[in-house]
Amino acid sequence: MSTTPAPANPKVGFVSLGCPKALVDSERILTQLRMEGYDVVSTYQDADVVVVNTCGFIDSAKAESLEVIGEAIKENGKVIVTGCMGVEEGTIRNVHPSVLAVTGPQQYEQVVNAVHEVVPPRKDHNPLIDLVPPQGIKLTPRHYAYLKISEGCNHSCSFCIIPSMRGKLVSRPVGDVLDEAQRLVKSGVKELLVISQDTSAYGVDVKYRTGFWNGAPVKTRMTELCEALSTLGVWVRLHYVYPYPHVDELIPLMAAGKILPYLDIPFQHASPKVLKSMKRPAFEDKTLARIKNWREICPDLIIRSTFIVGFPGETEEDFQYLLNWLTEAQLDRVGCFQYSPVDGAPANDLDLEIVPDDVKQDRWDRFMAHQQAISSARLQMRIGREIEVLVDEVDEQGAVGRCFFDAPEIDGNVFIDNGSNLKPGDKVWCKVTDADEYDLWAEQI
Repeated sequence: MSTTPAPANPKVGFVSLGCPKALVDSERILTQLRMEGYDVVSTYQDADVVVVNTCGFIDSAKAESLEVIGEAIKENGKVIVTGCMGVEEGTIRNVHPSVLAVTGPQQYEQVVNAVHEVVPPRKDHNPLIDLVPPQGIKLTPRHYAYLKISEGCNHSCSFCIIPSMRGKLVSRPVGDVLDEAQRLVKSGVKELLVISQDTSAYGVDVKYRTGFWNGAPVKTRMTELCEALSTLGVWVRLHYVYPYPHVDELIPLMAAGKILPYLDIPFQHASPKVLKSMKRPAFEDKTLARIKNWREICPDLIIRSTFIVGFPGETEEDFQYLLNWLTEAQLDRVGCFQYSPVDGAPANDLDLEIVPDDVKQDRWDRFMAHQQAISSARLQMRIGREIEVLVDEVDEQGAVGRCFFDAPEIDGNVFIDNGSNLKPGDKVWCKVTDADEYDLWAEQI
């Protein structure tokens, strides 16, 4: 007796560019498609259609997005574009007129519908039988995951177009966030990275209303969210935290070991004049005093930040102010960008002197050298101390992981020389034996 073979599942290729927030968007789209019976494949050749989730924050990111779209068209031919650069459909179609559909950020339904148009789902797929893992499809290693708590931003920083791309702040219901976190932890996640455009503003749009989780009331507010996440027994790391006054409430939670003593605060500059031109929110002259107070309460606190040099109107005096501020602040992890004008950003209309490219490059070089000396000295202080390390990779040389001062992809690593017996996702206590400007070397205890 012959049987008809079951039809093959439709196959989707996915390229995700840009920041962790875009990665979360990709995971949501993939989870929905997987639930509908689509297979996610890793090569252009195996895919029936390719989705490219673009980044449109700065010109170099847009150029990379257009390049990847072109590669996908060349290798596959059927390409759907989504993400932040999707708001510039005309630009994309001028370069790549053959793209099948273009959607903006957070437009999950439109992306899924576009996939349906190109490659319809199997009619016999039963999502109640063909189960997707309850934690969804993740693009990060299984031992850590990004937890997006809100979309959009209420600020109007003059160098940024995120509010025009992603809209005003919209906080996710606190119960939904905590349910997702709990599912991730049950699936094996050891570290939750809390992200949004403005994590400190969580709940402002809903007036911090009370939600419910596991039958108990929880306010839609960052402090209460962190308290609840701390009960899950995993590392909780906070990103994109503007230094509003209520951030002070988090430091005792860090000192008590409830969440990681790690704050990612995008200061962007220190000169009051430049910050005013940037229209940066929540800046106070007392920031250095607050940092000192935070470290008195939580001596292990790690502060990472990002800065922009060469913003229009930045003088040598402003830049020296920034270097002096860095010396005082003693930040642990720092990234720096040379200012790049973004189409549609209010900074383009400022009546300020443009900083020449060679001056921007010189200031960037000096900034990085100045901060490297600070970062290196702070890491040297860790030699001889014991730290808990979360292992990311293992090979015959040993293991590579991160401790509480290292976020994945953006900070340093811990190299464990005698760690070849470990596996990704293990947590192990180590003693620090050496350090350079960014990384640590350690031995298992």
